[in-house]
Amino acid sequence: MAGGVGSAPRSRAWKLYSPYGKYTSILSVFLLSLLCAFAYFLGRRQDARGAVDGYPAVVSSAACSPGNGTGPLRPPSSPVGSLDFLAHHAADAASAPPMLEYAACDAKYSEYTPCEDRERSLKYPRERLVYRERHCPGKEELLKCLVPAPRGYRRPFPWPASREVAWFANVPHRDLAVEKAVQNWIRVDSDKFRFPGGGTMFPRGADAYIDEISELIPLRDGSIRTAVDTGCGVASWGAYLLSRNVLAMSFAPRDTHEAQVQFALERGVPAMIGVMASQRLPYPARAFDMAHCSRCLIPWHLHGGQFLIETHWRGWQRTQDDLRAEQDVIEDVARKLCWKKVKERGDIAIWRKPTNHVHCGITRKLFKSPPFCSASASPDAAWYTKMETCITSLPEVADLRETAGGELKNWPERLTAVPPRINSGSISEVTAETFLEDSELWRRRLGFYKTLVNQLGKPGGYRNLLDMNAHLGGFAAALAGDPVWVMNVVPPAGVDTLGVVYERGLIGTYHDWCEAMSTYPRSYDLLHAGSVFTLYRTRCDMEDVLLEMDRILRPDGAVIFRDDVDVLVKIKSHTDRMRWESQIMDPEGGPLQREKILLAVKQYWTAADPHEKEIGQPSA
Repeated sequence: MAGGVGSAPRSRAWKLYSPYGKYTSILSVFLLSLLCAFAYFLGRRQDARGAVDGYPAVVSSAACSPGNGTGPLRPPSSPVGSLDFLAHHAADAASAPPMLEYAACDAKYSEYTPCEDRERSLKYPRERLVYRERHCPGKEELLKCLVPAPRGYRRPFPWPASREVAWFANVPHRDLAVEKAVQNWIRVDSDKFRFPGGGTMFPRGADAYIDEISELIPLRDGSIRTAVDTGCGVASWGAYLLSRNVLAMSFAPRDTHEAQVQFALERGVPAMIGVMASQRLPYPARAFDMAHCSRCLIPWHLHGGQFLIETHWRGWQRTQDDLRAEQDVIEDVARKLCWKKVKERGDIAIWRKPTNHVHCGITRKLFKSPPFCSASASPDAAWYTKMETCITSLPEVADLRETAGGELKNWPERLTAVPPRINSGSISEVTAETFLEDSELWRRRLGFYKTLVNQLGKPGGYRNLLDMNAHLGGFAAALAGDPVWVMNVVPPAGVDTLGVVYERGLIGTYHDWCEAMSTYPRSYDLLHAGSVFTLYRTRCDMEDVLLEMDRILRPDGAVIFRDDVDVLVKIKSHTDRMRWESQIMDPEGGPLQREKILLAVKQYWTAADPHEKEIGQPSA
């Protein structure tokens, strides 16, 4: 049998008894034979039932690939051995009540986003768009079922074809194609959506629009790597920036522009549900090299300029179509922040944030700037953190020409260079040496993962990846040369390393896995869960986290769990009831360690017609 835990060379214990056979009593031989026979029949019984005393078998006998025969799992090269820790759990499992299969949710939940639920949002104030922020269900409201894909759901087109086309059945909404027809965002073509690349202010296409921007600021020299697109539409700006090696985080609220972010993710473009309202965006200070707004309808000048204060950018684009009075107010706020307008041409204006705050003294007095935020408040705190009308202080510098926080290298050098936050010693227990060791560790791990998961890093394979406990971003960094992008999640429960992730030229977000993520169902092709359940073992229920993982994972998608073997056994007891095929195996370091890998694949199935059974054939 291929793939498993506890693989070991064939036992040679029988040799120990050979020299002494002639001295062994008949009774001893009889007792030994009886013991061997008992062990043999016990093993046969376990194989036949797939469990020991009712406990689910750890090594699945089913093939770990979806029904279409092109699944992501490849049998590992090492042979399977039985797991000796099963007996350790058998007593508890025997007394536990039998666990039932998880049922499918009603088809009406096929696009359920728990923390952005419209009915719940109406209970909150409309002032400052608070009702469009995250408002998560209480524990008693959580769904204990599997969110179905819509009828007719098909595997998305592979990248880069997906940038231009998507299946209508996967995101069955026509309204945006009608409402934005003149602006060339999206159009319906039979059973497909086409994305011409247009936007509100660039109906001729994002590519041409980005070329205009690149005439004002450099977009190809690696100095600009990370960007944020506020009010992103279907994320065409971010989609076409990828060809310039610029990685954009696109966000938009779940509002009247139905399914904007869902379209972006279906295209294989990084995006999240989000809104500029009363809370900080879930990103650290000094995260982005560039920020963009093209008629994003954000009232930048209101609330003392809080929305401009919140964006940590170098360049900002604002159209000239807006009322001149409003534009003047916005420019006044920008000056109070010590920003400098460096270029303006037609509809495009470029503003630059200062490299430090030393030379802003005169400007701050002249324009009556907002105060600096309290020195005791963390500038990176952004998980349910209220915005304030104060300027986040930049790190102190010794020289007027010095860049606050440390100067970043151009891409791609910054991916492997020691990040400034680590060089400065601001990340506890992480040094330049441990950073380099971590990078090498993940290079080896990714090499091993690719022997297990066929579609990982393969052209035309998986595209949208999520690392649930990213730490320093090593998983994403090791994949930087592959046709994928990775959303790096740093849980607030652990060490705050998200700033390091951004300094490497990668993107990510803060997120607490005791709550649902701000994304649509079926957002990701592959989830990586390294020590997530050890981190959350006393914080929330394993079942709830796994059901959320199922919600955001696409049919035929894969999960790589890395954790203590006892934790993985418990996880598998749930995934075996979730229409996932899974298998525990040794990691790249071999069998002599407690950390193991659980590989899982979500089976293909869709919502059923009310008069039919659920559809479970493989996608086209």
